[in-house]
Amino acid sequence: MRVLLIKTSSMGDVIHTLPALTDASAAIPGIVFDWVVEEGFAEVPGWHPAVGKVIPVAIRRWRKSPMAALSGIEWKAFKGQMRKENYDLVIDAQGLLKSAVLMRLVKAPRAGMDSATVREKVAAWFYHRKYHIPREQHAVERTRQLFAQALGYEKPNTRGDYAIDTQKFKLGGERDPYVIFLHGTSRHDKHWPEPYWLELCKQVTSAGYEVRLPWGSEAERERALRIAQVSDKAKALPKLNLQGVAAELQKASFVVSVDTGLGHLAAALNVPTVALYGPTSPDLVGTYGANQKHLLAGEFPRGDLAATDPVVMTSLTPRRVWAAVENLLAEQV
Repeated sequence: MRVLLIKTSSMGDVIHTLPALTDASAAIPGIVFDWVVEEGFAEVPGWHPAVGKVIPVAIRRWRKSPMAALSGIEWKAFKGQMRKENYDLVIDAQGLLKSAVLMRLVKAPRAGMDSATVREKVAAWFYHRKYHIPREQHAVERTRQLFAQALGYEKPNTRGDYAIDTQKFKLGGERDPYVIFLHGTSRHDKHWPEPYWLELCKQVTSAGYEVRLPWGSEAERERALRIAQVSDKAKALPKLNLQGVAAELQKASFVVSVDTGLGHLAAALNVPTVALYGPTSPDLVGTYGANQKHLLAGEFPRGDLAATDPVVMTSLTPRRVWAAVENLLAEQV
């Protein structure tokens, strides 16, 4: 059986889809998924053994000049890729108008969530098969349930398994214990205050760990360099692609992360992770897996602490984060 999967973005959403492929592979031996994904995340689907072909799409880039894109070579090449195979089913795991429109390029039954539970109601108009997937559950479980209903098997009751083939980016050799700080995120109010990172870096290096700091933008690189100045056991990593970051994460003793896509990658690799949340809740889209600890700023009193930018994160002090790390390492499975 060959299925086309539409799940284009974001990084966390793409990673959250992997356990559904693992379920389907166990229930339907030999099933193969081709995956349509944003070009920036095209490395991720190929890490799962059930994925046959990865079809990159550039909607984010094309929308800047839509008329030029639709008449250009890239769009024609993309349509050709979509129509190369004969599919038994197309599953829209994105649930948006843009993903539903892409389904129409393929002549196969189209499946997705019904209008009551899909992310954008209009997307359900494009599906032949519509499934009611309650919203009040984690995104990983919603996607697993969608796949189970669309493909006709019982969703397992066990925790979802990302089944990432780590041989694709495994680092060789022994390394001194190190940790990774995932300090970059897209929204200002999701950031953890920089003075807090500096203080935590002092605590972590004093405990005998090296601290490694990946980055994706110039602003993140500059922050990484400032944090690294705290200790000669801290360093900003060179510019890495997703595979390179995954390789670093895989060997880390633990990760401290703000609400960012790379935090989901750490969870998928089963790395002990303390994830920090301020304006958002992790209940539906937080890091998912074993050895995960969510710290919510709203659960701690600010007391007489001076407000720190961003104010929403003030109560998540370095002391509380370090205590959560120690507890997580003591309890990890």
